[in-house]
Amino acid sequence: MYHNQRTLLKPAHCSGVGVHSGREVNLTIKPAPANHGVRFVRIDLPGRPDVPALFNMVVDTSLATVIGQEGAIVSTIEHMMAGLAGLSIENAIVELDAYEMPIMDGSAGVFTEMIKRAGIKTLEMPRYYFIINEPIELEEDGKFVGIYPSSTIKISCSIEYDHPLIQKQEYEVELTDESFETEISRARTFGFIHEIEYLKRYGLARGATLETGIAIDKDDIMNKEGLRYKDEFVRHKILDCIGDFSLLGIPILGHIVAHKSGHAFNQAFLKKFFSEKGAWETRPINERHGAEPVKSKSLAI
Repeated sequence: MYHNQRTLLKPAHCSGVGVHSGREVNLTIKPAPANHGVRFVRIDLPGRPDVPALFNMVVDTSLATVIGQEGAIVSTIEHMMAGLAGLSIENAIVELDAYEMPIMDGSAGVFTEMIKRAGIKTLEMPRYYFIINEPIELEEDGKFVGIYPSSTIKISCSIEYDHPLIQKQEYEVELTDESFETEISRARTFGFIHEIEYLKRYGLARGATLETGIAIDKDDIMNKEGLRYKDEFVRHKILDCIGDFSLLGIPILGHIVAHKSGHAFNQAFLKKFFSEKGAWETRPINERHGAEPVKSKSLAI
């Protein structure tokens, strides 16, 4: 954990294809001053409109996390947001020349590597955290997200799929720059072949290939290189969780527990989180906080 805010040392650039649009997009992440937050700039539109990466800017979560305002949208932001948050960066200007982020290899690995190559700069401004003082929980239709007091940033996640390769998986990580890079950042998104074919018939998933994620058929995966982690599926769900929760604007000092959650349910939880202002406070971590960790709900698998 860091006491001061951070940004990039110099711009970082990449190009790729949007997973749903199939459009080529050029992306540049630039340094930003303290208290700027992360803002996406559509340089392909007149006036170069920008959209702040905040949960109240989310306009769609059906297939990815999409933010927008005043007619300008930016789609599929969760992987790059996870890369920034996983490396403890909360200030950046993200310029792109299309409405959808490049999917790259379906993980946050490429974004993590390009940010690290650009370098990270510490700013002369305290970093504020959401300090969790009381549990907040949301449960509906077998899905669950809860957050609990903790002296570290921790995420526990569990998933269940009726597929022999996935079935029930759980993973827990105490989040640091190092643990994110080695344990989470390279975990790829995944999809079932019949679902991808259905989306393609309706003009979606145009950029989905075996190079942009894990493709699963009835009994196995179609990617010749296999999995990067034996439990890559649940690790990717943690990656998505990191990206979605980063839309709070400042990091959480707490323990997040998620079961069978996705972008839509994560977004519902963020709204509940902000409605329960008595359960948390914001302040720098170099101030003493006296909240004792409480027992969190165990993973439901």
